[in-house]
Amino acid sequence: MPTKTEIEVKKNGNPFGSHRVIEPKGVLTQPATKVDNNMDYMWDNEILVEVETLNIDSASFTQLKKEANNDEEKIKAAIVKIVGEKGKMQNPVTGSGGMFRGKVLKIGPALKGKVAIKEGDKIASLVSLSLTPLKIEKVLGIKKGTEQVSVVAKAILFESGIYAKLPSDMSETLALAVLDVAGAPAQTAKLVRPGNTVVIIGAAGKSGVLCAYEARRRAGVTGKIIGITSSDSGLEKMKEYGFCHENLKLSATDALSCYEAISKLTNGKLADVIINCVNIPNTEMASILMCRDGGIVYFFTMATSFTKAALGAEGVGKDVDMIIGNGYAKDHAEITLNILRESKQIRDIYTKLYA
Repeated sequence: MPTKTEIEVKKNGNPFGSHRVIEPKGVLTQPATKVDNNMDYMWDNEILVEVETLNIDSASFTQLKKEANNDEEKIKAAIVKIVGEKGKMQNPVTGSGGMFRGKVLKIGPALKGKVAIKEGDKIASLVSLSLTPLKIEKVLGIKKGTEQVSVVAKAILFESGIYAKLPSDMSETLALAVLDVAGAPAQTAKLVRPGNTVVIIGAAGKSGVLCAYEARRRAGVTGKIIGITSSDSGLEKMKEYGFCHENLKLSATDALSCYEAISKLTNGKLADVIINCVNIPNTEMASILMCRDGGIVYFFTMATSFTKAALGAEGVGKDVDMIIGNGYAKDHAEITLNILRESKQIRDIYTKLYA
C-alpha cells in the first residue's frame, strides 16, 4: 500500500481519459456527465497538476455572473457546486469550461521521456476544463475584471491533452489570459487573406483585440477590418487601439441592423470573413447575413447554437462556410504569445487588464 506521501499509480489508462468516466459509460470525458476526480491515485499515462488559477470560459463566466447577480461569493459557490457534482468544471447551461494554470506534481511513468515538461514546471492547460478531472479544496477569490479564479486544487491531464509551458518573459497571469483565447488569432491567421474585408464581432474584447490585430496584418494595405461592439466603452477602446479601419456600435443580436450597416459600408459586397468573438447567445444570424456568398464565418464563441447557425443560413439562402470555434490550431500557443512579444501595444493592453 502507498504511504501518505505517495500516490497510487494504476496501469493502462486510456489515452483519451475514458477510464475516468463515471457516467454514462462509453463516452469520452467531455460529453460525460460525471468523471472521477479522485486525486489520491492516478493512471500511468496521466499528469497530475497542482492548480493555482482557473480561467473560466467567457460564456460560462458571463452566465454564472448573471445567475449570481454579480455576487462573488455566489459565483464561487456555484463553481464549487458544479465541480462537486460533475468532477470537472463544465457549466451545465453553456456546456463550456475554460482552462487552468498550475505546477506539475507528477508525470505518470508511461509518459516519462515522452513529454517536454518535468515535475515542478509551471504550465497552462490548452484543453477545456469541461473534460478535465478537477478537485477543488478551496476557492480563494476572483480577480476583478477577469474570469480568473484563484483556487487550491488539483487536476489531471490525459495523454492526449495539450498544454503549454509558461514562458519566462511575461507574467503567468498575462500568459494565461492570452493562452485562454490562443485559438482565435491563430485561426484568424489561417483564414484572412490579403485584400479581405473582415468583420470582427466583439473586436474590443479579450479575443477580439488579438483577432483584429492579426486580421489587419494578414489583410494588408488593400484589406478592410471592421470592428463591432455593443457598448460605448468598447467603441472607445476600438478607436483607441486603432486595429480596425471602421468601428461600429451595433448589437450582434440585431441581425438586420448589422446586415444593413455592413452592406452600406461595403457597397453591397458584404464581408469575406466574419469572426464572432462575443459571449452572448443569438448572434448567429448577424454573422451569417454580414457574410458574402462563398465567404467564411468563424464562430469563436461557446454561446453559439450551431443548430441556429445551420438552419438559419439555410433559411436565408446563404452559401457560406461556417467554422466551429475549435480552440486549438497548430502552434496556436506560440503564435499568440509571439503577438505579445512583437507588439508593445498589444502587450500593454493585456498587461493592464490581466497581469
